[in-house]
Amino acid sequence: MNIEVFPDNRLQAAGRCFRCALGASGVTRDKREGDKATPVGRFPLRHVFYRADRVSPPRTDLPVSPVQRQDGWCDAPGDPRYNQFVTLPYAASHEALWRDDHVYDVIVVLGYNDAPPEPGRGSAIFMHVARPGYAPTEGCVALALHDLEAVLADCRPGDTITVHAAGSAEP
Repeated sequence: MNIEVFPDNRLQAAGRCFRCALGASGVTRDKREGDKATPVGRFPLRHVFYRADRVSPPRTDLPVSPVQRQDGWCDAPGDPRYNQFVTLPYAASHEALWRDDHVYDVIVVLGYNDAPPEPGRGSAIFMHVARPGYAPTEGCVALALHDLEAVLADCRPGDTITVHAAGSAEP
């Protein structure tokens, strides 16, 4: 399956359409660390993390792991672990995957800028739970929890997500 994301905050998967939130700066072909834009392109779905104290494991054929309190993601462009999973505490700048809000109750790691990571091209691009009112993200794709769970139920290894550029049917 290929999940399709459009700049007008629509996500299509398995013949269904869902509302989603995208980066506060919209979508871009030239993603940079900290620009708050969602990168345009086709990316593999790598891994699913979930908060076992809040939600059940998502039904999906993708690899799934519970998030631990010490889990993080490095967002420091000059660090050798840039755009990779890290264990906290971690000396370089990073994002904690265990959060007080519910945004990371379910996280799908997208294969953006990871083979290998290019410093400064953006990190921690996930599909995750939307904030109330679908507030913009820092560059991720976010859906209501029940919609994210519905999408994941149809996902399996090898599936992709395509973020389309404005005014284009192509990524």
